[in-house]
Amino acid sequence: MRIAVDAMGGDFAPAEIVAGAVDAARNLPGIDHIVLVGDEAAIRRELAKHPAAAKIEIRHATEVVGMDESAAQAIRKKKDSSISRIIDMVKAGEADGAVSAGNTGGMVVASTLKLRTLEGILRPAIATVMPTQGRPVILIDAGANVSCDPAMLLQFGVMGSVYSREILGVPRPVVGLLSIGGEDIKGNDVTREAFRLLRASSLNFRGNVEGHDLFRGETDVVVCDGFVGNVVLKTAESVAHAIGAWLKQELVKNPIRVLGALLLRNGLREMKRRMDPEMHGGAPLLGVNGVSIITHGASSRRAIYHAIRVTRESVGHNVNQHIVEEIKRLGSKA
Repeated sequence: MRIAVDAMGGDFAPAEIVAGAVDAARNLPGIDHIVLVGDEAAIRRELAKHPAAAKIEIRHATEVVGMDESAAQAIRKKKDSSISRIIDMVKAGEADGAVSAGNTGGMVVASTLKLRTLEGILRPAIATVMPTQGRPVILIDAGANVSCDPAMLLQFGVMGSVYSREILGVPRPVVGLLSIGGEDIKGNDVTREAFRLLRASSLNFRGNVEGHDLFRGETDVVVCDGFVGNVVLKTAESVAHAIGAWLKQELVKNPIRVLGALLLRNGLREMKRRMDPEMHGGAPLLGVNGVSIITHGASSRRAIYHAIRVTRESVGHNVNQHIVEEIKRLGSKA
């Protein structure tokens, strides 16, 4: 298995990207090669800090898609960008999957234009795994499509269920539709029609879920359009950071609280671990004809390691083939 990694994408590239790739090459079985794509000189400087970095290849790319660039324009104009090249490798069969912490829109555009969608898929969607009080929940779509029709939302439910089953190990994932109320009649025209389609499908559909249901751990896949999903995701990230900052401020206000914090340190450490999004390995762009994993712009070496791990698992579990089979089964029952 060969995995192509955008070495230039993200806030801490190439240092953290290279370090994470080296960790993955050393510790993840089943990976024959990791190909780091980007400025060869910069990549080699970072690799020199990691002796005996076996299984690592370098492919030079002269351009980078900036985080603030228009995705569509950049992919069209920057043919030799690191994002374009890793997707080109997947398209040509030179890599089994691609990972980037760079411009999310660039990964979506490059993957959609170059790889095309799987048979029967209307639009690809970003599936983000989020921690909850119980088992993790998949939020889909988390930003690929700002507006969706009911048929697209139904397909998101199918793709999210396949990913939950194959990668998270949930035998029969519970699917919910994000809306403004739990009752069947709540929502707009799109969500009400999507509710009808989801209920008529073979999915394990629980009905509408509200924002406060997301983190209870009772739903495995939450379906929404990409506009809403991206707002939910970034709001959740912001709240998590705020809670962490509040805890630090309050726990050091006096010696008694400091002592209490010391007594609670194991519990606080476990809470931090459970809330850590890096453990889930980035967000797959489901529905494209290849494995394309998008990870956070602020990804550390650990986040890159887990993104490569999830890429390996997605390839190994034939996630795309399972999606095609489920979409065909859905169509036969329409």
